[in-house]
Amino acid sequence: MTVKLDFEECLKDSPRFRAVIEGVEGDVGELETRLDKLVKQCNSMLEAGKVYCQNSRNFVNGLRDLGLHCVADSTMAECLEKFSSKLSIIVDSQGEVIETTQKSVKLKLQSFVKEDVKRFKDVRKEFERSSESLEAALGRNAQAPRNKQHEVEEASNSLLTARKAFRSEALDYVLQINVIESKKKTDILMAMLSLMEAQAQFFLHGHQSLTELEEYRRNLSEQHTHLVLNSARDKRDMEERHAAIKKKDKSSDESIMDFSPDASSGIAMEGYLYKRASNAFKTWSRRWFTIQKSQLVYQKKFKDQLTVVVEDLRLCTVKPCMDNERRFCFEVVSPSKSCLLQADSERQQQGWISAVQNSIASAFQDHRESSHSPRGRERCSSVSAISGGLSGEQENAGKEALEEVQKIPGNNQCCDCGESGPDWASINLGITLCIVCSGIHRSLGVHFSKVRSLTLDSWEPELVRLMCELGNSAINRIYEARIEEITIKKPHPTSPRQDKESWIRSKYVEKKFIQKLPETGCVASLRRSSARRIRANTQERPAFRPALKPKPNRATLPRLTGLSQTNIGHKNHTGFHQQDDDEDEEDLSGLHPGALLYRSAALQHFPGMADALAHGADVNWVNTAEDNATPLIQAVSANSLAACEFLLQNGANVNQADSNGRGPLHHGTILGHTGLVCLFLKRGADYKARDANEKDPITIAVDNANADIVTLLRIAKMNKEMREMDGAFGQSGDETCQDIFRDFSHMASNNPEKLKRRSTDIKTP
Repeated sequence: MTVKLDFEECLKDSPRFRAVIEGVEGDVGELETRLDKLVKQCNSMLEAGKVYCQNSRNFVNGLRDLGLHCVADSTMAECLEKFSSKLSIIVDSQGEVIETTQKSVKLKLQSFVKEDVKRFKDVRKEFERSSESLEAALGRNAQAPRNKQHEVEEASNSLLTARKAFRSEALDYVLQINVIESKKKTDILMAMLSLMEAQAQFFLHGHQSLTELEEYRRNLSEQHTHLVLNSARDKRDMEERHAAIKKKDKSSDESIMDFSPDASSGIAMEGYLYKRASNAFKTWSRRWFTIQKSQLVYQKKFKDQLTVVVEDLRLCTVKPCMDNERRFCFEVVSPSKSCLLQADSERQQQGWISAVQNSIASAFQDHRESSHSPRGRERCSSVSAISGGLSGEQENAGKEALEEVQKIPGNNQCCDCGESGPDWASINLGITLCIVCSGIHRSLGVHFSKVRSLTLDSWEPELVRLMCELGNSAINRIYEARIEEITIKKPHPTSPRQDKESWIRSKYVEKKFIQKLPETGCVASLRRSSARRIRANTQERPAFRPALKPKPNRATLPRLTGLSQTNIGHKNHTGFHQQDDDEDEEDLSGLHPGALLYRSAALQHFPGMADALAHGADVNWVNTAEDNATPLIQAVSANSLAACEFLLQNGANVNQADSNGRGPLHHGTILGHTGLVCLFLKRGADYKARDANEKDPITIAVDNANADIVTLLRIAKMNKEMREMDGAFGQSGDETCQDIFRDFSHMASNNPEKLKRRSTDIKTP
């Protein structure tokens, strides 16, 4: 231990001792100042180092992410992975240096200043205090008079005590001076030694890590040289090809039309076509079409799911369409629909027609064995019955519709021939059909039967609900009511197509098997008998419809044999009215077909509506006793989405108004039935029509503060205005409108309680 000051010297309290003390005090003060500054600089360095390490780690993570992105290129992925790993080791070493600096330098020096220097200052204060006391005692001792013995003794005692305290404090002070002189060397040297060791280890680890990549760096450098040469050659070749292509004639925008049925990609034909939508607006959208796997499909973007236009090309035909105002149009017709497409030129139109025809021929050739079987012949023969079709986009919801509709009793077999697993439907009749019978129904015309595929077509929720309200069993009780009295035998699945066609025409066109209307004199009893038979035969049918909601006011309807004034009963589990203990059912047996349709629509009595239409009821029949209301308006009053859909599918006029000038859209708006308003707008209802009070539906909805209906009406108005404008705004507006209407339809069918929103701040448009 280095002795800065001798203990004997402090007892003398000589000027030399005082001079040394002053020098030591000045030196310690300077040391404290410099150490404080160094600690602050060290703290700044540590903070900057931590930020640097964090940014370095982020950079390493960025290199790793880039390597994952370039995983397909082994050279780049390997380079990025190796370098990021080594750099991560270096960054970790840098973190260790910072940690060592934190512990060895900052904390050590900070501790020296806060503890040792502070202790030195405290001892110095005690020394100075005792020195002042000694000085005062010496003065009093010197001033004590000779002749006053007690003062002399008192001064001598005080001096003795002060000198003893001073020498003790002086010895402690000298000890502290020597200690701090020694400790400042050891602490500072140890801090610097730890820092040098950490720095040496840091650079050593970095050097070792990068040295391990030395051979890899040489190989990578050679690869880079080859890549630069290859890149230069590729650039030269591309520039030559670019110049050669620019010299060609670019005035024609014709696409290359190549039909390749044996292409390795499986795509026989592809290109852009315009497709006309199936909504009421008949908008055109440009889509990328392909022929693959005997199907015609399209998509908007590459990652979009393919939408199937034709599931099996063997079941369709293609022909040019000269009736449309647009040029280069052609039509792809299947048993369920007709899809109108437009090419960019006549050459492309002919190319696509030829491609579809060749694909049909290829599909038949690939499935020659199945086409030779009886089932295959039936499927192929159904193609010849195609005379048109319902247009519409196909979606995956078809599978769900198939499962939902086939749960209805009787729907697991074809309504007309009994073949199991039917995957076609007649949406205006509410029945399921096999492929052969669906082709026959399609040939009858849409005024008799509207055919749609349960698997290939998109199904709106209201259509699914409609199909669930009827079913094969209910319809056959109407159209085959007299089958036991007729000698014609119902066909079975293996019957010839001619027999099936004859049966279907007799059943739906000629209506040979329905219960005939009685003569005037016995109408009431016969109609009651028919109604009782229907009720008796439908006891096993489960509940697929909402609870009965009869109109509050009874209708005064014309009957064939008078008017029954009995009370309205409740619906049993079959959906028909059944008498209970307290009230009688409403007797509808004497109503003529139009009145029966009208009353059944109010009661949501679907078999009754189907029975009325089968007996020739006018779907737009007017009840003069109730302001010229129609069955569709009655269905609106009952808030029955499925009943309105049934009437519309059977030709109801969505714009026919009553004597107050109010059509179904007015009534739906007044009653706040958002789902019905959405349905009518999709079916082309006139949102501008005014009633007798000169109010259109938008004004009525605003007055009623119905935010949802106002939204629908304004969107329909905006959409029409956009379509009337020039430019591309019409198409995007149509797509948005369709999406919104589709969302409202699903909500009205599945979550009607969500359509109760009201707003008091809607302003008149």
